[in-house]
Amino acid sequence: MADIKQLERIASQVRRDIIRMTHGAASGHPGGSLGCADFLTALYFEVMNHKADFQMEGKGEDLFFLSNGHISPVWYSVLARSGYFKVNELATFRQINSRMQGHPATHEGLPGIRVASGSLGQGMSVAIGAALAKKLNGDDQLIYVLTGDGELQEGQVWEAAMFAPHHKVDNLIVTVDWNGQQIDGSNDDVLSLGDLPGKWRAFGWDVLEMDGNDMKDILKVLDKAKARTGKGKPIAIMMKTEMGFGVDFMQGTHHWHGKAPNDELAEKALAQLEETLGDY
Repeated sequence: MADIKQLERIASQVRRDIIRMTHGAASGHPGGSLGCADFLTALYFEVMNHKADFQMEGKGEDLFFLSNGHISPVWYSVLARSGYFKVNELATFRQINSRMQGHPATHEGLPGIRVASGSLGQGMSVAIGAALAKKLNGDDQLIYVLTGDGELQEGQVWEAAMFAPHHKVDNLIVTVDWNGQQIDGSNDDVLSLGDLPGKWRAFGWDVLEMDGNDMKDILKVLDKAKARTGKGKPIAIMMKTEMGFGVDFMQGTHHWHGKAPNDELAEKALAQLEETLGDY
């Protein structure tokens, strides 16, 4: 049985890391990172079968791909906090010659990163390829991928969304960060996504919905998603989150999509987030 309170405590530290990383670099994407902190904490500390002793091929492990690569701070924090590399390396975020580039990259050899991401729309295609490779290799572990909702405005996403059900890629769980915000405003203002769960169902996916800022619901829905794999359909989770969750002045607005807090606002944000594992 998962310790909900402990996972929430880890997520709080991850949020502190996000604020400190983006503040230290004076750049980055705190909004979506904060919103997805609970989900990635649950995935890496409870749900996925993975090893911090990183091997690129990932045989016998669940694999995760971050398609919306601009929210790299949350992923870097979770990877470090789960043992992939030393936590103090987070201090090098977006610095020259750092392995912690603004968008995840393989060139620097950072453990946990299997593909460069950040050119939006491509991650699900890569994840489908990995899922098919698992099947060909007789590996019964799962593939997880996170996409942004604004990212769904990219056409390649829907090519992949057609491909996966047609080929019965049923070892794949796609989660959409459905926060309703993107860099230039709300989804509804920029390009409405309409009936998002209905769209995925129409493409042949098994669709679930989840509160991505409620640890208990995250674990319940991910457990349900895992139970539905291997039944001929890929799984899509529409994850409702609030951009900037955990920091009151960042919540629910696109203005913190890609803007780092200054000294005063970083201090204000950190005062709202419990330090639970020790800052780097």
